[in-house]
Amino acid sequence: MSDAANAGLIEIRIDKVSQLFDTKDLHPFHQWSLADEADAYITGHAQELPPRKPLTIVIHLPEAEYPHALGLGNAIASYYTKRADAGTRELRTLFRNGRVALLTGIAVFILCFSLAQLPTGWLGGGYVSQYFREGLVIVGWVANWRPMEIFLYDWWPIVSKRRLYRRLARAQVVLKRQS
Repeated sequence: MSDAANAGLIEIRIDKVSQLFDTKDLHPFHQWSLADEADAYITGHAQELPPRKPLTIVIHLPEAEYPHALGLGNAIASYYTKRADAGTRELRTLFRNGRVALLTGIAVFILCFSLAQLPTGWLGGGYVSQYFREGLVIVGWVANWRPMEIFLYDWWPIVSKRRLYRRLARAQVVLKRQS
Protein backbone atom coordinates (compact mmCIF):
# COMPACT_ATOMS: atom_id res chain seq x y z
CA MET A 1 0.00 0.00 0.00
CA SER A 2 1.35 3.43 -0.89
CA ASP A 3 2.14 6.18 1.59
CA ALA A 4 -0.84 8.18 0.25
CA ALA A 5 -3.18 5.30 1.00
CA ASN A 6 -1.74 4.89 4.50
CA ALA A 7 -2.28 8.57 5.17
CA GLY A 8 -5.82 8.68 3.75
CA LEU A 9 -4.79 11.04 0.94
CA ILE A 10 -6.73 11.68 -2.23
CA GLU A 11 -4.76 13.82 -4.65
CA ILE A 12 -6.30 15.71 -7.55
CA ARG A 13 -4.53 17.80 -10.18
CA ILE A 14 -6.61 20.39 -11.99
CA ASP A 15 -5.97 23.29 -14.38
CA LYS A 16 -9.14 25.19 -13.44
CA VAL A 17 -11.41 25.08 -10.42
CA SER A 18 -14.38 24.72 -12.76
CA GLN A 19 -13.15 21.22 -13.70
CA LEU A 20 -14.39 19.98 -10.32
CA PHE A 21 -17.94 21.25 -10.68
CA ASP A 22 -20.99 20.61 -12.79
CA THR A 23 -21.03 23.64 -15.08
CA LYS A 24 -24.80 23.30 -15.66
CA ASP A 25 -25.47 23.92 -11.96
CA LEU A 26 -26.79 27.46 -11.43
CA HIS A 27 -26.33 27.59 -7.64
CA PRO A 28 -23.77 29.82 -5.96
CA PHE A 29 -20.27 28.39 -5.61
CA HIS A 30 -20.66 26.88 -2.13
CA GLN A 31 -23.69 24.89 -3.28
CA TRP A 32 -22.37 23.63 -6.61
CA SER A 33 -22.52 19.96 -7.42
CA LEU A 34 -19.29 18.20 -8.17
CA ALA A 35 -18.85 17.05 -11.74
CA ASP A 36 -19.68 13.37 -12.16
CA GLU A 37 -16.05 12.59 -13.07
CA ALA A 38 -14.70 14.42 -10.03
CA ASP A 39 -17.22 12.72 -7.73
CA ALA A 40 -16.42 9.28 -9.17
CA TYR A 41 -12.68 9.91 -8.79
CA ILE A 42 -12.96 11.11 -5.19
CA THR A 43 -15.41 8.43 -4.01
CA GLY A 44 -13.54 5.70 -5.88
CA HIS A 45 -10.27 6.59 -4.17
CA ALA A 46 -11.94 7.05 -0.78
CA GLN A 47 -13.42 3.54 -0.99
CA GLU A 48 -9.93 2.10 -1.47
CA LEU A 49 -8.54 3.82 1.61
CA PRO A 50 -8.67 2.33 5.11
CA PRO A 51 -12.12 3.08 6.52
CA ARG A 52 -10.94 4.32 9.91
CA LYS A 53 -8.38 6.81 8.58
CA PRO A 54 -9.43 10.46 8.30
CA LEU A 55 -9.37 11.65 4.71
CA THR A 56 -7.42 14.52 3.23
CA ILE A 57 -8.18 15.75 -0.26
CA VAL A 58 -5.16 17.52 -1.74
CA ILE A 59 -5.98 19.66 -4.77
CA HIS A 60 -3.03 20.71 -6.91
CA LEU A 61 -3.86 23.77 -9.00
CA PRO A 62 -2.09 26.60 -10.84
CA GLU A 63 -1.20 29.75 -8.92
CA ALA A 64 -3.69 31.79 -10.99
CA GLU A 65 -6.58 29.56 -9.88
CA TYR A 66 -5.74 29.71 -6.17
CA PRO A 67 -7.95 32.76 -5.37
CA HIS A 68 -10.95 31.02 -7.02
CA ALA A 69 -10.40 27.90 -4.93
CA LEU A 70 -10.60 29.33 -1.42
CA GLY A 71 -14.16 28.03 -0.87
CA LEU A 72 -13.44 24.53 -2.19
CA GLY A 73 -13.32 22.88 1.24
CA ASN A 74 -16.77 24.15 2.16
CA ALA A 75 -18.16 23.32 -1.29
CA ILE A 76 -16.91 19.73 -1.13
CA ALA A 77 -18.13 19.31 2.46
CA SER A 78 -21.54 20.71 1.51
CA TYR A 79 -21.80 18.45 -1.53
CA TYR A 80 -21.03 15.26 0.40
CA THR A 81 -23.22 16.29 3.34
CA LYS A 82 -26.11 16.62 0.89
CA ARG A 83 -25.30 13.21 -0.59
CA ALA A 84 -25.27 11.67 2.92
CA ASP A 85 -28.60 13.35 3.71
CA ALA A 86 -30.02 11.96 0.46
CA GLY A 87 -28.86 8.52 1.59
CA THR A 88 -30.73 8.96 4.86
CA ARG A 89 -33.89 9.87 2.96
CA GLU A 90 -33.40 6.90 0.62
CA LEU A 91 -33.02 4.59 3.62
CA ARG A 92 -36.21 5.93 5.23
CA THR A 93 -38.11 5.43 1.98
CA LEU A 94 -36.73 1.91 1.59
CA PHE A 95 -37.79 0.93 5.12
CA ARG A 96 -41.21 2.53 4.64
CA ASN A 97 -41.66 0.53 1.43
CA GLY A 98 -40.38 -2.54 3.28
CA ARG A 99 -42.99 -2.15 6.01
CA VAL A 100 -45.77 -1.83 3.41
CA ALA A 101 -44.40 -4.86 1.53
CA LEU A 102 -44.18 -6.81 4.79
CA LEU A 103 -47.78 -6.04 5.75
CA THR A 104 -48.90 -7.01 2.26
CA GLY A 105 -46.78 -10.16 2.34
CA ILE A 106 -48.15 -11.22 5.72
CA ALA A 107 -51.73 -10.60 4.57
CA VAL A 108 -51.15 -12.64 1.40
CA PHE A 109 -49.46 -15.39 3.41
CA ILE A 110 -52.36 -15.60 5.89
CA LEU A 111 -54.88 -15.62 3.04
CA CYS A 112 -53.02 -18.31 1.08
CA PHE A 113 -52.36 -20.45 4.14
CA SER A 114 -56.03 -20.17 5.17
CA LEU A 115 -57.24 -21.07 1.69
CA ALA A 116 -54.87 -24.03 1.63
CA GLN A 117 -56.42 -25.34 4.84
CA LEU A 118 -59.98 -25.22 3.53
CA PRO A 119 -61.47 -28.50 2.53
CA THR A 120 -60.95 -28.91 -1.18
CA GLY A 121 -63.78 -31.37 -1.80
CA TRP A 122 -64.64 -29.74 -5.09
CA LEU A 123 -61.14 -30.63 -6.38
CA GLY A 124 -61.22 -34.11 -4.97
CA GLY A 125 -58.68 -35.61 -2.66
CA GLY A 126 -56.07 -36.43 -5.29
CA TYR A 127 -52.97 -34.82 -6.67
CA VAL A 128 -54.73 -31.73 -8.03
CA SER A 129 -55.99 -30.85 -4.58
CA GLN A 130 -52.54 -31.42 -3.07
CA TYR A 131 -50.83 -29.26 -5.76
CA PHE A 132 -53.38 -26.51 -5.21
CA ARG A 133 -52.75 -26.47 -1.43
CA GLU A 134 -48.98 -26.54 -1.79
CA GLY A 135 -49.11 -23.91 -4.52
CA LEU A 136 -51.02 -21.55 -2.22
CA VAL A 137 -48.47 -22.05 0.56
CA ILE A 138 -45.63 -21.33 -1.88
CA VAL A 139 -47.38 -18.16 -3.12
CA GLY A 140 -47.75 -17.06 0.50
CA TRP A 141 -44.03 -17.49 1.14
CA VAL A 142 -43.03 -15.84 -2.15
CA ALA A 143 -45.17 -12.82 -1.23
CA ASN A 144 -42.72 -12.24 1.64
CA TRP A 145 -39.62 -12.45 -0.54
CA ARG A 146 -39.35 -8.69 -1.23
CA PRO A 147 -39.79 -7.51 2.36
CA MET A 148 -37.16 -10.00 3.51
CA GLU A 149 -34.83 -8.85 0.75
CA ILE A 150 -35.28 -5.24 1.88
CA PHE A 151 -34.78 -5.92 5.59
CA LEU A 152 -31.92 -8.40 5.17
CA TYR A 153 -29.90 -7.05 2.23
CA ASP A 154 -31.02 -3.90 0.38
CA TRP A 155 -30.22 -1.41 3.13
CA TRP A 156 -26.53 -2.30 3.58
CA PRO A 157 -25.24 -0.60 0.39
CA ILE A 158 -27.16 2.57 1.21
CA VAL A 159 -25.70 2.71 4.72
CA SER A 160 -22.23 2.03 3.33
CA LYS A 161 -22.50 4.87 0.79
CA ARG A 162 -23.90 7.22 3.44
CA ARG A 163 -20.98 6.40 5.72
CA LEU A 164 -18.55 7.13 2.87
CA TYR A 165 -20.25 10.46 2.08
CA ARG A 166 -20.16 11.51 5.74
CA ARG A 167 -16.49 10.63 5.84
CA LEU A 168 -15.84 12.68 2.69
CA ALA A 169 -17.83 15.61 4.14
CA ARG A 170 -15.42 15.62 7.11
CA ALA A 171 -12.33 15.40 4.87
CA GLN A 172 -9.76 18.11 5.15
CA VAL A 173 -9.25 19.89 1.81
CA VAL A 174 -5.74 21.17 1.19
CA LEU A 175 -4.89 23.43 -1.73
CA LYS A 176 -1.38 23.15 -3.21
CA ARG A 177 -0.08 25.66 -5.69
CA GLN A 178 1.71 24.23 -8.67
CA SER A 179 3.95 26.30 -10.85
